[in-house]
Amino acid sequence: MMQSHFSLIWESVADAIPEHVALIQGERRISWRDYEDRAARLAQGLIDAGLGHDSKVGMYLYNSPEYAETNFAAMKIGGVPINVNYRYLDEELHYLLENADIEALVFHSSLGDRVARVCDRLPMLKAMICVDDGPAEDGSMGPTNGVPYDIFLSQASGTARTQPKGDEIYMLYTGGTTGMPKGVMYPLDSFTEFFMRGFPPMIGLDPFENADEFAPAARQMVDANSAVVAMSGPPLMHGTGCWLGLMFPHMLGGTSVLLENRGFKPEEVWSTVERDRISQIIIVGDAFAKPLLRALETEPDRWDTSSLKLMISSGAMFTTDVKRALIDHVPELAIADILGSTEGGMGQSIMTKDTPDSETAKFTLLPVAKVLLPDGSREVAPGSGEVGMVAQSGMVPLGYYKDPEKSAKTFKEIDGKRYAFIGDMATIEADGTINLLGRGSNCINTGGEKVFPEEVEEALKLHDAVEDALVFGLDDERFGSRVAGVVSLENKCTAEVEEILDATRKVLASYKLPKELLIVPTVPRAPNGKADYKSAKALLIRA
Repeated sequence: MMQSHFSLIWESVADAIPEHVALIQGERRISWRDYEDRAARLAQGLIDAGLGHDSKVGMYLYNSPEYAETNFAAMKIGGVPINVNYRYLDEELHYLLENADIEALVFHSSLGDRVARVCDRLPMLKAMICVDDGPAEDGSMGPTNGVPYDIFLSQASGTARTQPKGDEIYMLYTGGTTGMPKGVMYPLDSFTEFFMRGFPPMIGLDPFENADEFAPAARQMVDANSAVVAMSGPPLMHGTGCWLGLMFPHMLGGTSVLLENRGFKPEEVWSTVERDRISQIIIVGDAFAKPLLRALETEPDRWDTSSLKLMISSGAMFTTDVKRALIDHVPELAIADILGSTEGGMGQSIMTKDTPDSETAKFTLLPVAKVLLPDGSREVAPGSGEVGMVAQSGMVPLGYYKDPEKSAKTFKEIDGKRYAFIGDMATIEADGTINLLGRGSNCINTGGEKVFPEEVEEALKLHDAVEDALVFGLDDERFGSRVAGVVSLENKCTAEVEEILDATRKVLASYKLPKELLIVPTVPRAPNGKADYKSAKALLIRA
């Protein structure tokens, strides 16, 4: 019996349907035969460079076939693919690469200037592999010792196949409480089995119990012209995009379609749905759904969307009215709204043309999840109005990489069972559904991106004229929340808002920058020095 391991499954699928298309991006079409071969050559090249079991391979890449190949190759060698946010600037980038113990980095050349400025401070780095997408801002192509991607593949001593030891891990980096990213670790075999059993029912299939069932199923689906064609709206660097838009569809021999533009353009999405006959699309709540809906409302007869059967959303608020309006335009569409995070899934809601409308942020609690009182003493009583913490069992991560303190706070054992507590607060309705209230912390979720106020506040205060700062989220129609803040200036100092933001833009990723910033005489704080976010928000709203 085949071990439960993503790359073993993908190799078996490639053997079963070598001629079928695995990846599409614009005019690029990569067959399963070539996909596996390129990943195998990259894997062997990594082995030749000194990498092996448990080696961390960074992917500092935009959506591209090379991202998928690198993800595959890292698993082939028993290593760990590491997602790196392409918005990260020098210090954020260095922090993640050092924290993750990166030994090889695959990067787009347009990001190469940042890599060049931090690579000398990464003692474990053994290989830098450059995917050519044009020069960086400074005109360079990255570090001088970076090897072009296709040359690296051509120089490999052979092709590698997966030889698992059984103790491999999978890790995805997500935001941490200090604003710095944390690596969430899973046992790879259990993580694979979670996908084997949990996701096939979403497309009308029975759960898979054994990994060796996938290749025959893929052959059957291709022969029946029913193979999945999936497209991710969000970047592959996020779990939602990579897991649902790439890794799971590939288990079934599906085709993963990648958008060409690096900004979300709804017209491109619908044109790609029509051109490539997309059957399922991955989005992140209203931040993606509202622009998609506006495009359909503006030009309702422009695109053939009849191939689209499933829309999966996770990571941000998805309002009921927007779901219903999308289904009005695409009548055969089913919308799955999943409540979860990198640390685990807890609930879901499904809407079709035939189901009654559900309330926004109201989910059916999965059997593996509970809502517990803040002290953990008991479960919240349905219909009581009690507010509790959402706790998820089942596929619970091993912990955060190199952070036992944070791991102990988030992953706890209750009555002999491990649970993940990620900060979501909720009530339980009388019918057993949960009403999600939001995070207990001040974390701002803007279009699926996590922004931590403390990190932005400290960045604002790096400006010589800024004395104090508070940052918070404001409701936003498209992104759910937008980053906003107030600052006060040092005595006798002057500065304009744009001047402060221009300085901050040099040290923070763009999505973390306040979209609204107000200069006030004094930043509101309690007598003990703690932030008074309520008063700060009121100041901005009144201005």
